[in-house]
Amino acid sequence: MNARTRGPATKGAPRPVRLGPRAVIALSLITLVGIAAFGWPLLADADSGLAHAQDAPWLFAALLPLLVGVVIATIADDGMDAKAVAMLGVLAAVGAALRPLGAGTAGLEPMFFLMVLSGRVLGPGFGFVLGSVTMFASALLTGGVGPWMPFQMLAMGWFTMGAGLLPGPHRLRGRAELALLALYGALASFAYGTVMNLQGWTFIGGMSSGISFHPGDALHDNLIRFFAYCAATSLGWDLGRAALTVVLTLTLGATLLKALRRATRRAAFEAQVTFEA
Repeated sequence: MNARTRGPATKGAPRPVRLGPRAVIALSLITLVGIAAFGWPLLADADSGLAHAQDAPWLFAALLPLLVGVVIATIADDGMDAKAVAMLGVLAAVGAALRPLGAGTAGLEPMFFLMVLSGRVLGPGFGFVLGSVTMFASALLTGGVGPWMPFQMLAMGWFTMGAGLLPGPHRLRGRAELALLALYGALASFAYGTVMNLQGWTFIGGMSSGISFHPGDALHDNLIRFFAYCAATSLGWDLGRAALTVVLTLTLGATLLKALRRATRRAAFEAQVTFEA
């Protein structure tokens, strides 16, 4: 009996995590849980006792098994193997090490640039798990563990998954691809900041009534106050994050994309071993 390895069907950019039906279901479930976790205070009444600090442990407890479920689902769908898990660990460690370099100063966080490129090369399923695990590891490394952490994990997972969903993963190359990734990185950096603002805005008191959350008010009125709050408090930070992501993508993106794609080709993540008599 001898073993024979079948190589990947495409030579462009093999993805260690293919989104099979079970992985899609797992990711959809996580997304629904995340939307509910971020948005439920907007629909609550004035006597609901709003506090994300209280629901964060429950969200974290739900998030970890769901992440494991994504990994198990992709393994079951023949889209993830031990080599992909190893690369997940390496990239998560690198991303966690990059975060303290900026320390959040003026929103300058270089890990976002790595997440964009990793999600692009390795696909949306890999990207979601990578983004969440990287944020978890960086929180442990920087001492940033708190009620915000599970929300950061979800937001970073969505951020990295979005890069894997961009069009033309096997055809678009060169400057056009870098321009697409830079544009996505800029827009998604603002989206990340906006989503994370929603996590804290609903229970932060002592603000002007024009930008504070009013439990029980109409959703439309609260959303107007929320966007005013974002413009007044975090727009500068989001701008710094977006600018650094664009600069790093345009200057270092081509080299890192080539390195990531070379690593996936050499590892032959999608190769399957069959045994013949």
